[in-house]
Amino acid sequence: MDAFLEQENSKKEQDLDRMKRNALILLGFAVVLFVVANVYRIDWLKALSEAAMVGGIADWFAVVALFRHPLGIPIPHTALIPSNKDKIGENLGNFVSDEFLTREKLEVKIEQFNVAVKASDWLIDEKNANLVANLIAENVIPGALKTIDDEEVKHFIQTQFSDKLSKVNFGEWIALGLESLAKSEKQEELVTNVLKTLIVELNNNKHLIEEKVKSSTPFLSFGLVDKKITEGIFNGLYDFLEQASFEDSAIRKRINDYVMRFVTELKESPEMQQKVNDLVLGFANKKEVQDYINGIWLEIKTAITNDLAQKEKSTIKKGIANMIQGFGKGIQNDQSMIDKINNFIKNDLLSVLINNKKMIVDLISSTVKSWDTDEVSKKLELEIGSDLQYIRINGTLVGGLVGLLIYAVECVLQSFIM
Repeated sequence: MDAFLEQENSKKEQDLDRMKRNALILLGFAVVLFVVANVYRIDWLKALSEAAMVGGIADWFAVVALFRHPLGIPIPHTALIPSNKDKIGENLGNFVSDEFLTREKLEVKIEQFNVAVKASDWLIDEKNANLVANLIAENVIPGALKTIDDEEVKHFIQTQFSDKLSKVNFGEWIALGLESLAKSEKQEELVTNVLKTLIVELNNNKHLIEEKVKSSTPFLSFGLVDKKITEGIFNGLYDFLEQASFEDSAIRKRINDYVMRFVTELKESPEMQQKVNDLVLGFANKKEVQDYINGIWLEIKTAITNDLAQKEKSTIKKGIANMIQGFGKGIQNDQSMIDKINNFIKNDLLSVLINNKKMIVDLISSTVKSWDTDEVSKKLELEIGSDLQYIRINGTLVGGLVGLLIYAVECVLQSFIM
């Protein structure tokens, strides 16, 4: 944006210098004609060049006097803009207030413009949506990520996580879940599957039992009893699990009774519920869990940064652009929303604007007053100075023509008198 403004200002300065040069060349040409007229005694050319020089110099004085003292001489009523800068600010503020900040005029303009429809049309356009998405993705999001303190975010996540967990009665939740499971056929299926899984794992890990027995028996036994002890333990466990896997077995009934007693106790006992809650909170406060929670923010931040680094391929940027277009389409398809937006601007926003009219006037006035006088003159001359040079050019040309006309009238009158 700054580079664009510098380029624009450079072009304006070049145009201003060119127009000043053209006006000066034309005035110089009038001077040359004046010299030629005097040398060769050409009366009509002398009248033309004299009037052209007077017109050109007078208009040069008038144009320069707007912005500065001509030739640096503090002639009264020159440097009009710098001298009257404060008055210009006040008058500009009053002009804006009287001509623009009136409810009647603004309401008509707002109704004619239909802000909601115009805004939605602008948002729907893919180019505009991408423009807004680029601004958000390249400026807003990275700026926000840099501003956010990582440690504060981690602390916030930890605090929120702990607060939320402390307010949850996990014991009651688990009791309700187990009670619902115990009353359904799923419990029998679940227990059966668990027991069958244990049988399979027992078969697959028989060598572990053997190694444990071997390490626990006296060395002098020479491994003679190890195998029998292992077989006894294995067969006992296997028979127990196999019997328990049958739904009508006594072992299975005792398991079901134990589950129901546990559910009842967990449901009715605050002490038991507290034990379950403490167990969950204790797990959540373990360093491994806290480290994982802390890493969540860093993973999110890294993912966002890596995605935005893909520029036009960024998923976030595309998502924002699609969201903007969708928002625009949503407005256009909802007449009530269009009416609400227009009414908000017409009534609420307009009321705020009108009620603060005095503040806006004071802002304009004080802003203009705060400007440096030389800077104001330079900026205004840069904006309108190029066009003002036409006054000098026209003054030279029109002055010459008027001088020639006066000379002709004078000649006619002299012919009548003689």
